Amino acid sequence: MILYPAIDLKDGQAVRLLKGDMDKATVFNDDPASQALEFVEAGCEWLHLVDLNGAFAGTPVNAAPVEAILAHCGVPAQLGGGIRDMETIEAWLAKGLARVILGTVAVENPALVREAARAFPGQVAVGIDARAGRVATKGWAEETELDATDLARSYEDAGVAAIIYTDINRDGAMQGPNVGATAALARAVSIPVIASGGVSSLEDLIALRDCGAELNGAISGRALYDGALDLRAALAALTP
Repeated sequence: MILYPAIDLKDGQAVRLLKGDMDKATVFNDDPASQALEFVEAGCEWLHLVDLNGAFAGTPVNAAPVEAILAHCGVPAQLGGGIRDMETIEAWLAKGLARVILGTVAVENPALVREAARAFPGQVAVGIDARAGRVATKGWAEETELDATDLARSYEDAGVAAIIYTDINRDGAMQGPNVGATAALARAVSIPVIASGGVSSLEDLIALRDCGAELNGAISGRALYDGALDLRAALAALTP
């Protein structure tokens, strides 16, 4: 299992939100590239980046800090937020991003996801963000009636590299991940699943590791910044 440390970008800074609320942002580092480097130097092999402003704007906003991270860190990174057309997908991958995460368009424009997955094998992931099992879009500002598992299954034959499943009500709340829902989703599809939202301790990571479904990895943000989750211990627990 891979540990993906999260760097959420708002107004050029590394922040964490509480349950996706842009008005409840805690700034953890005003130099996201230095934060990314800290994670890499501690042994992280991937980075999970989110352009929060971009998720609301529908177009990239925090390009400069993302580019700085890509230039200085030397490990693969995945990015979500504001990526809603092929031109943006191509531009980010050309700049060295390892994987784009498509969330809103996975609901609104499935054909684009399929086209991108065909054009860039292994470099397109689907982000499924859910409250009580229902998918939310546009920076979690809009809720749909779409079931998260149904959405995941609809991409079973699309060739996407991964599904990043976020339980919105757990995100940034330090209340533990929704292990049951994550495991159920992972069992429902053959696509690799990455768990996100609520990882607040080493015990939470171990619960995901031992959930009975094979997860590709887990994303953690606030717990790493707060020190509730020791990064080196986490990496050791997830390394076979």
